[in-house]
Amino acid sequence: METFLTAIHAFIFGIVEGITEWLPISSTGHLMLLNQLAPLDVSPEFYDTFLVVIQLGAILAVILLYFHKLNPFSPRKSRSQKRETWGIWAKVVVGSIPAAIVGFALDSWMEEHVMNDSRVAYWVVAAALIIYGIIFILIERRNRRRIAEASARTLAARPANRARFDAQERMALQTLAARGEGVATPVGRHGKHARVDSWERDAIDNDDTERDASSIIAKVNSFSEMSYGKAFAIGIFQSLAVIPGTSRSGSTIIGSMLLGTSRTIATEFAFFLAIPIMFGWSLLKLIRHGMAYTQTEWLIFGVGIVTAFVVSILAIKFLIGYIKRNDFTAFGVYRIILGVIVIAYFGSRALGLL
Repeated sequence: METFLTAIHAFIFGIVEGITEWLPISSTGHLMLLNQLAPLDVSPEFYDTFLVVIQLGAILAVILLYFHKLNPFSPRKSRSQKRETWGIWAKVVVGSIPAAIVGFALDSWMEEHVMNDSRVAYWVVAAALIIYGIIFILIERRNRRRIAEASARTLAARPANRARFDAQERMALQTLAARGEGVATPVGRHGKHARVDSWERDAIDNDDTERDASSIIAKVNSFSEMSYGKAFAIGIFQSLAVIPGTSRSGSTIIGSMLLGTSRTIATEFAFFLAIPIMFGWSLLKLIRHGMAYTQTEWLIFGVGIVTAFVVSILAIKFLIGYIKRNDFTAFGVYRIILGVIVIAYFGSRALGLL
């Protein structure tokens, strides 16, 4: 019976990890809070390792869903496509360098002085949740204004003989742009969408492929348009995830958008950067704390990883579909609300009210 309850406990942790690893709301922060409300009956050393190793399931979900895109040996790819795939991997390696350096330098210190110190851990998580939530809201507010202005210029400049939208469709396009929501912009014979005129032209083609609305103002709408310098700079933002509550994907997405990438490319790059970082970090944790785990601890690992894998598949598909039609404002609001709840809860406990 005890083993069954342990498996259920690990299953719940796997669900939380699978959802929060990819949504920009901090998986580590949520797992820390979950452990406070329903703690795992394990040693602090094992718990620290579990928080990282469970993320392997989430990473395997990325590899499965993006296997073709990330596979440079696919026989279905042309020579140029294989070269582009190697380019993606090269940028992932470059973008992983800052996080690897920061992780080796600060991981042990953060584990000892933050993760395992209840006097500060939850305050750090709350602060990170709120600060990043505000940043998301401010970035998207700026983007909505820029998208609306770009869309208005595009509509005003379109020649009459090329206009294939009636008045109602024009109004719908302007409304979507003003809200920062997705607009159908296919990848067709016109090629890239980094500029307003090509974006407008592709929207007329009425293909089924859809791009997020930020592509109208983004400088980077494909991985081939991302420079190695920009990949490295995005990696610096990812390294901020060493602070619990920031969210690795959230830090990467914010950095990418500030550096001019579209929401879709920012999100996918956050997925890809996680592969070497999380595999490396998991290996580091396992080696640092040893491999002599009990049968129950291996069970916790197994259930947590498998559950995180399955749930991550659903979470990734949801997020990619969501950002095609919406922005990240809702996640920013959620982070702020959760941060306030954390402060209220742990503040009440510190005052002896709970």
